[in-house]
Amino acid sequence: MKLVVGISGASGARLAKRFIEALPKNIEIFLVQSQSAKVVFEKEEGIDEFKNSDIAAPISSGSFSADAMIIVPTSMNTLAKISCGIADNLLTRTASVMIKEKRLLVLAPREMPYSSIALENMLKLSNLGVVIAPPVLGYYSNQQSLEMMEDFLIGKWFDMLKIEHDLYKRWGS
Repeated sequence: MKLVVGISGASGARLAKRFIEALPKNIEIFLVQSQSAKVVFEKEEGIDEFKNSDIAAPISSGSFSADAMIIVPTSMNTLAKISCGIADNLLTRTASVMIKEKRLLVLAPREMPYSSIALENMLKLSNLGVVIAPPVLGYYSNQQSLEMMEDFLIGKWFDMLKIEHDLYKRWGS
């Protein structure tokens, strides 16, 4: 599987780092992050990272054939740009390609509360087939630590991306 991992905004970058660390080794990762995300995110060894200004990077083309893309966290700025079709950097261009090619795009908006504008943008994207998956806990899995909470969130995103895992206790198990 070829997976594009985008990181936008600084708040929540720890989730992105843990998400990448939890990915199975057989998944090919292509990382792109916004300038804000770079402030708090350390580069991971062995991950192909592209500059957000490199609009000609391979992941920005439909012919690259990435299987899926997740942006975790997704800033409201990035969400708005994707919703309006603004592809002014590699992150938003790649998301635009995922939509036009009808490939799986998962966005994890991390802000609270959501404004009416953000909710309208999410609805518009959801109607286009984009999965809107904010980091919301499910208390049934009985998390006892921050790491267990993060594992639950990462596991839910893995579920959406059809990546097998045992990161959290499933309902009824």
